[in-house]
Amino acid sequence: MSRYKVYSDYCDSGLSWLGRMPNHWKIIKAKYIFQRVQREVRPEDGVVTAFRDGQVTLRTNRRVEGFTESIKEIGYQGVRMGDLLVHAMDGFAGAIGVSDSDGKCSPVCSVCVPIKPTNTHVQYYGYLVRQLAVTDFITSLAKGIRERSTEFRFNEFSGLELAFPPISEQQKITNFLDYETAKIDILIAKQQELIKLLKEKRQAVISHAVTKGLNPNAPMRDSGLEWLGQVPENWTVSKFKYLVIEGSAGPYGSSLTKSMYTSSGVRVYGQQQVIPDDFTIGDYYISEDKFESMRRYEVFSEEILISVMGTVGKVAIVPFGIERGIINPRLVKYRIQKEKILPQFVKASILSDVNQSQLLFAAQGSTMDGLNMRILGELPIAFPSLDEQEKILEEISRQDMKFSLLLVKAQRTADLLAERRTTLISAAVTGKIDVRDWQAPSNTALAA
Repeated sequence: MSRYKVYSDYCDSGLSWLGRMPNHWKIIKAKYIFQRVQREVRPEDGVVTAFRDGQVTLRTNRRVEGFTESIKEIGYQGVRMGDLLVHAMDGFAGAIGVSDSDGKCSPVCSVCVPIKPTNTHVQYYGYLVRQLAVTDFITSLAKGIRERSTEFRFNEFSGLELAFPPISEQQKITNFLDYETAKIDILIAKQQELIKLLKEKRQAVISHAVTKGLNPNAPMRDSGLEWLGQVPENWTVSKFKYLVIEGSAGPYGSSLTKSMYTSSGVRVYGQQQVIPDDFTIGDYYISEDKFESMRRYEVFSEEILISVMGTVGKVAIVPFGIERGIINPRLVKYRIQKEKILPQFVKASILSDVNQSQLLFAAQGSTMDGLNMRILGELPIAFPSLDEQEKILEEISRQDMKFSLLLVKAQRTADLLAERRTTLISAAVTGKIDVRDWQAPSNTALAA
C-alpha cells in the first residue's frame, strides 16, 4: 500500500474492525443507511442468487445446472439492479453484494435499498460489508451453536456500525476498486488457467508414458481396441482380471453402516483416503468385535483400492505401516500379481486418460450408476516388462515433481494476488488510503 497516499487527519473510530478513520468520516448504524424492501415478484423475473464470491446475478448468468430448485417459491421477493443483497446463511462467507440484474430471490436474502439515495452509494457498501464478512468480522458475531452456521439476517445487519464517508468519496472509492480489482481478477484468472493447463499437461504426460512408453521410436502395433490405439510392439495387453490374485468388493448393504462406527478400534477406509491418496486422514472406526466378522474386507500393504460409487475410478495403493483397517462399501480392493505388473503401474494405468474415460462411460451406463468388479475386470491394461515398468514409473515420478513445483508456484502467485485484492479493498473502504484524487488511466481498457 506504500504507493498510495493517506489522509492528513485521522481519529479513533471506536470500532475494532475499523480502527483509525479519516477525521471527517462518520459512523452510522446500517439501519439508518439501508432499509429492507419486499417487492412483488413479476412473471418475467428470473432467480437472482448472492454467490460467495460477492457476485449477485441471475443464476443463468453463472450456470444452468447444479442448483436446488424450489418446488414452490414461497416468500420470493423482487430484486432490482443496484439492490444490496445480504444472504442470511452464507453472508459470513462473502455472499453479500450489489445485484447486477433485475429478478427475484428467495427469502433467505435481505434485499436492501438506501434510505437516502442522494448520500449513499450502494456499491461502496457492497465492498465494505462483504469485506467485514471475508475478514471474519461477521463470523465473530455468530449466535449459532454450530460452527460457521451464523445467520446474518437483516436484524443482525441493521445493527452494524458502518463507516460513512461523504457520497463523493464513496463513489470515488468504488470507481477505484472497480478498476483495480478488475486488473487483479484478470491476473488471478490467468494463474488459474495456467494451473488448469499444467494439470492437464501433467496428466497427458503420465497417460502417454503408461500407454505408449518412453521411446518415441519404438515399433508399435495395433492394440485391438479403437479407444486405446497403438501400443509398443513388445507390450502385453491384458484384461485387468487376469492381473490380480484376488479381489473383494466392500461390505454390501446393511452389513456396514455409519451407525456402526465408533471413536476407536479398527479403521474404516473409503473415498476420504482414496481420492486424495492420503491414508493419514479420516476418523471412522469399527469395534474389534465387529472387525472379527469383517476380516474379508481387511486391507493390506500394496493392495490397490478403487472407488466404485459416487466419484468413480480413483485409485490408491495401501502404504506400508498404516493402521489395521477394512474398506467401506464405496471401494473395491485387489491384490496384484507382482511378477507380471507392479501395483504402481496398475494405478498409473487406471488413472490414465483413456482408462478413466472408459470407466466413466461404463459407470454411466451401469444399472447401479457406478462401477463394479465385472466392469473393472474387463478393463484392458497395456504393460511392458517389469524393468521397463520401473523406468516408466521413475520418469513419471520425475515429471510429477516438476509439474508439482510449477503448480505450487502458480497457486502461490494466485494466492498472493487474492491477498493483495483483499488488502486493497480493506485499505480503501476503511480510509487507510486516500483515493480522492485517483483517476482512471486514459486508456481504461483492461488487458484481456
